[in-house]
Amino acid sequence: MTSRRLLATAFGAVTAGSAALGADERGMVAVAVALIAVLAGLYLRAAATVAVLAVIGAIALSGPQPMPAAVSGVCAAAYLVLMHAALTRATAVGIAGFAAVGVLATTLPAGVPWLPLLAPVAGVAVIGLALSPFLRAERPARENWT
Repeated sequence: MTSRRLLATAFGAVTAGSAALGADERGMVAVAVALIAVLAGLYLRAAATVAVLAVIGAIALSGPQPMPAAVSGVCAAAYLVLMHAALTRATAVGIAGFAAVGVLATTLPAGVPWLPLLAPVAGVAVIGLALSPFLRAERPARENWT
């Protein structure tokens, strides 16, 4: 067992533990499934995905406060990255940035009931903007055409 896999397991345990804060009985069942999957993830990488899905189920069933959910999300992302790839600085900044935006979005009162409907559109627009340099087609110069 590598140290990276052990660190990933620690992130998986924190993921499940933070989802357990304030969870009801159904949420605790999902957390128990997540902890079992985290332990199974020591030997089978696919179990890491099951663990994160169980944590998502626990959060959906119990509806915790924004901060424990954000901690769970950050640790879940780090857990999956460490289990399946190498954690880079860019990945860590992206994880922390999305967590900060998520916490701000859930804690600040919007006052506009239709504002959450704009979130998916804004997400697609940001992704399109980020990918736009890679999507531009290279066109040959005019003088090269014969």
